[in-house]
Amino acid sequence: MKPSLSLLLSSLLLCAFASQASSHDNMNATLWYQTSAEFKASAIQTYQTAALQLPQAIADKSWTALPNQTTNYQQLPMAIIVDIDETILDNSPTAAQGVLLNLGYEPKRWDQWVAMAAAKAVPGAVSFVNKAEAAGVKVLYISNRECEKRAGSNDSCPQKTDTLQNLKAVGIAKIDPSQIWLKSEQKGWSSEKESRRLLAAKDFRILMSIGDDFGDFLPDVKKNITPEQRSALVDKYQDYWGAKWFVLANPTYGSWQTILKQPNSQYLQSVPETK
Repeated sequence: MKPSLSLLLSSLLLCAFASQASSHDNMNATLWYQTSAEFKASAIQTYQTAALQLPQAIADKSWTALPNQTTNYQQLPMAIIVDIDETILDNSPTAAQGVLLNLGYEPKRWDQWVAMAAAKAVPGAVSFVNKAEAAGVKVLYISNRECEKRAGSNDSCPQKTDTLQNLKAVGIAKIDPSQIWLKSEQKGWSSEKESRRLLAAKDFRILMSIGDDFGDFLPDVKKNITPEQRSALVDKYQDYWGAKWFVLANPTYGSWQTILKQPNSQYLQSVPETK
């Protein structure tokens, strides 16, 4: 019996999608993020380590996660700074969509995803945030989700409304709009987060910073810098990692990639050739 035309076309379409997906630059990274036990375990490990450090950070009035927060902070209210994307919320469905459709990052497609408020939580994130808030520590969400007008909406920052809805939906028990600081929400709030960290430091003793990008911890590390220089900064601040700074693994995108010059293959460190 001959296959129907519709079945044949469906099979050809599936083959085409599979071929596109297998050759997409982000295929393996997205698969690792979405399917590996290793990612889930490392995320849980990160947040459990942060939770173990929390009592000491609260009790020690000299404790701060900001290297430039040096004076007059000891009696301030306590806060933790967290990134949102790939730190609290898992946006890997957008990466998977890009792989399947053979697309790169598209602002319109990203904003459609934000509007859905459908992201799930990164493993371990919600439990940690709720524990911190219950201990009297304010959680500040400093994100590079961008505030911008959206067709058909009178909201000046619909992305903030969507993000708040999504954070509540994943189970964060205590949060209000004042805790979410998005890119372009105020003048000077660029993708460089240092200005927002400095603003937070005026009102809070910052106990911890948590993120998935090096720029979530330090300024001037997202452009005009080499991998070697970034590595040297990791060493310089080695006492912060796992104590005051906690980084989530994200191989799908980030400044680790955008600072590289083409061809990327020049950065590969291979086995030396043998004679």
